[in-house]
Amino acid sequence: MPHSGDLDLETFRAEGRRLVDWIARYLEGVEQLPVLARVRPGEVRAALPPSPPARAEALETILADVDRVIVPGLTHWNHPGFFAYFANSSPTPAILGEMLTATFNVNAMLWKTSPAATELEITVLDWLRQMTGLPEGLFGVIQDSASAATLVGLAAAREAVPGLDVRRRGLVGQARLRMYASDQAHSSVEKAGIVLGIGQEGLRKVPVDSEFRMEPRALAVAIAEDRAAGWTPFAVTATVGTTSTTSIDPVSAIADVCARERLWLHVDAAYTGSAAVVPELRGLLQGCERADSLVMNPHKWLFVPVDLSAFYTRRPEVVKAAFSLMPEYLRTAEEAVAPNLMDYGVSLGRRFRALKLWMVIRSFGHEGLAARIREHVRLAQVFRGWVEEDPAFEMMAPTPLSVVCFRWRGDGLSGPDADRANEKILDSVNLSGDAYLSHTKLSGRIVLRLAIGNIRTEERHIKKAWEQIKNAVGQVNR
Repeated sequence: MPHSGDLDLETFRAEGRRLVDWIARYLEGVEQLPVLARVRPGEVRAALPPSPPARAEALETILADVDRVIVPGLTHWNHPGFFAYFANSSPTPAILGEMLTATFNVNAMLWKTSPAATELEITVLDWLRQMTGLPEGLFGVIQDSASAATLVGLAAAREAVPGLDVRRRGLVGQARLRMYASDQAHSSVEKAGIVLGIGQEGLRKVPVDSEFRMEPRALAVAIAEDRAAGWTPFAVTATVGTTSTTSIDPVSAIADVCARERLWLHVDAAYTGSAAVVPELRGLLQGCERADSLVMNPHKWLFVPVDLSAFYTRRPEVVKAAFSLMPEYLRTAEEAVAPNLMDYGVSLGRRFRALKLWMVIRSFGHEGLAARIREHVRLAQVFRGWVEEDPAFEMMAPTPLSVVCFRWRGDGLSGPDADRANEKILDSVNLSGDAYLSHTKLSGRIVLRLAIGNIRTEERHIKKAWEQIKNAVGQVNR
């Protein structure tokens, strides 16, 4: 008779030991693997059976296929040569935290469904608030990503518009809402507008200065123009660490405009927020204490694996008003005295994400986390120095933190030809297997972008990336 329960625990113990050993070997040897996956589209799927197995397979067989099929099809974000997008990490305490999360398998929707998950989440986000120098009184809750957190913040901003009953009536026939962000803001702001019914036309992109920071005076002019044209301005998203260049909007000046115009201020500090755990970098969040909502991502640069985004607000009652919906089957006697974290976002089901952040903070300590981020900032300055010393290259943006934006000058090539040459350099470096960089466009030009954020990245790794870049230039010049 087929077994109807779980696999036996002795098998689990044996395979669990084998898997932990495998994970340790992977972390030890990950830099010997090519950073960027070398498979073609469809290759992984072709290696998998088209139909599910009719009978049980041994865990040993399944894990063997991880080696055979999965690992070759991965781009290794845990590689110390991963410099694309915003590099991240899975340190061993967080891996253990994820194992415990899966073991407990709790749904942290209500306080009653998991008191420890709810109260640890509130506590660990308050720890993070203290470590980054944010003021007391902020309410923190975990979202899965900064995109979700921005959606939550802007939904609360919509809820706060006087006389707008959007929760009951929707937007049809009501005010034309307008929100603002710089033209360097993350695409999640625009996507939130689409989801919230504000539409792409409801987002006005504000010009930036020579260092890619929002112009507060241009923001004020845009708001005045829109009011005169019949729009209802309601929210501004300021960015502390833009995706392309990590530029930092002047939040204090933007907050002045928002206060004067009575607009909700949301701050996207997804990348840069983590840097504020370094005491001498706390000034990066200047003005953020005035934000109505703010997001930072420990899964970007605080050595917590995806996904974990910290959302803070000083107006939790508005966020709750935007999202809380309590059917009878979810009512509990404790709701009057204990928070139900499902009330502060879209999802009802909520993983015990706080556990891995708690384990990382305790395993490294505030000082240890600060030291690691401080080292990444130093490495970025080292790399920037190499770029500035080489007349064949030019810097394309300031380097306040751990992202360097630069390009090959082109050796007399026209603008479009120089762009194509930089694209070839990027492709060559990424095919080397030693490093993976991404790109962006600034002032209409293709720019190479190196982002340092992996906990295992050392100076030798950025040195190897620089050597690969210069080798690629030699190939382009042939």
